Amino acid sequence: MEFIYEDERLAMSVIQAIHAGDIPSLKHLLTQNPGLAKVKILERKPDNVDSDSRISRTLLHVVTDWPGHFPNGADTVRALTKFGAEVNAPFVGPNIETPLHWAASSNDVQVLDALLDAGADIEAPGAVIAGGTPLDDAIAFAQWDAARRLVERGAIFALWHAAALGDIHATQEHFKGTQLPERYPWGTSTSPSPPDAVTVAFWCACHGGRRETAEYLLDRGAELNWIATWDGMTPLDTAKRNRWVKLIPWLENQGAKSASEIHR
Repeated sequence: MEFIYEDERLAMSVIQAIHAGDIPSLKHLLTQNPGLAKVKILERKPDNVDSDSRISRTLLHVVTDWPGHFPNGADTVRALTKFGAEVNAPFVGPNIETPLHWAASSNDVQVLDALLDAGADIEAPGAVIAGGTPLDDAIAFAQWDAARRLVERGAIFALWHAAALGDIHATQEHFKGTQLPERYPWGTSTSPSPPDAVTVAFWCACHGGRRETAEYLLDRGAELNWIATWDGMTPLDTAKRNRWVKLIPWLENQGAKSASEIHR
C-alpha cells in the first residue's frame, strides 16, 4: 500500500484517530493495515492525473498539520514511527516540507521533540520560506517557542535567526569576528543583489520584538526603512503586525516609516 485517497474510508478513519489523539484506535488501524504508517494520502483529482504528480502528505504530516497541538500528539508520533513511518518523508506539493517543518510552523514543541527523538533531520531543506529549514519556518511565522527549542536542540542559526530570537551575545560575537553561518531568508548568497545581511537581521529583530538587538544592529548600519522582499513590510510594519507595543514607539522615534508612507 503506497497511497490512499483522502476521501477513502481508511484515510478518514486514521486521520480522525490522529486528530482525536485516539492512540488505541490508531494502533488498531496500523496493526490491521500493514504499511499504513508509510502511506501517502493523496488529494482526489481527475483520473487522468498521475498519482505521482498529486499533492500528498504522510500521517506524520497529519499530526503536525496546522494548527497542530492535537491531543496526544507526541504519543501519536511515537506510535507511527514504531510502525515504520518515515520521519523525514516530505510533503509533495508546492514545497517539500517535512513533518518537522510543520511542527515548527505550528509551535508544537512536544511533537517537535518527539520527531527529533525519532531521528528527524533538524536541518532538512524544503521550507515554504525560501526552501529553508524548520528553524526558518518557525521564525518566519513567529513561532518563538519552537524556534528556541530548535536552537536548544542544535539547529544551525545565522545572524538573522539570532537577531529575531534576541540573542544579543551571538549577535555581538558575530561582529567581533566569530562569524555566524551565512544562511539567508531570501535564498542563497548567490541570489541576484541579495539585501544587506545586517539590514535583514535588523528587520528580523523588529519582527521578533527584540529592541536591544535592533538597537545594536541599527548602530551598525542597518537600513531603518528597508522594505522586505518577501512580504513588502518595513521593520515598523512587522513590529506593528506582531503588536510589539514597547518597540513601536522607539522605532518611530528613530524615524521609522511604514511601507505605505514610503510609497506615498
